[in-house]
Amino acid sequence: MIALSHDPSGGRLLASLRALREPPALREAVVARELRTPRLLLRPYRLTDQADWMRIEGDERIRCGLGWPPRTEREALRHLRDRTRHRALSVPGDLLVLAVERDGHVIGDVSLHLRTTAAETRTAEIGWLQLTSACGHGYATEAARAMLEFAFRDLEAALVTAVIDSTNATSAALAARLGFLPAQDTGRRRTFVLTAVSAGLTLVQNAQRCEER
Repeated sequence: MIALSHDPSGGRLLASLRALREPPALREAVVARELRTPRLLLRPYRLTDQADWMRIEGDERIRCGLGWPPRTEREALRHLRDRTRHRALSVPGDLLVLAVERDGHVIGDVSLHLRTTAAETRTAEIGWLQLTSACGHGYATEAARAMLEFAFRDLEAALVTAVIDSTNATSAALAARLGFLPAQDTGRRRTFVLTAVSAGLTLVQNAQRCEER
């Protein structure tokens, strides 16, 4: 029999090794909820959105802007099913998606990808898509602003990024309207960044927390 001596640093070492394997989670998961704007309802996808989702999948402008391949009906419905499951943010890589509803029909969606979790540098990447037939009315701007407020207030993000295909001038223009600033251009994609301050949001709850410390 071999007796192992007690190593007081062993627990810390195991914890460090575990941290390398497991991404740090938020203290409390941020769960999707309904958001209302003057003209829109943002809420999690449902399987009953099938008809509206098929219109989105069939919109060539959306597919080109996001680099989506053409999908069969079965593949498109599987994609919708996946989107219904993206309802919470906890660890880096998690995705939260809210369908954008107007007059009872889904006209697009907005999403947040959690990239980092540390409070000082917490970062999320926002995404959006909208039916071509719904363009020109400011719906995408309205929906994206609501999601940005959710990102800064509920998620307490320090920074929100938007990564846009270099050929997608419409999305780049939307990012500019929202206050995003260009940060990187790889030739294929452009990265834009936004903080709560540059977004024009006053985060009272965060300010109060800072005063209490």
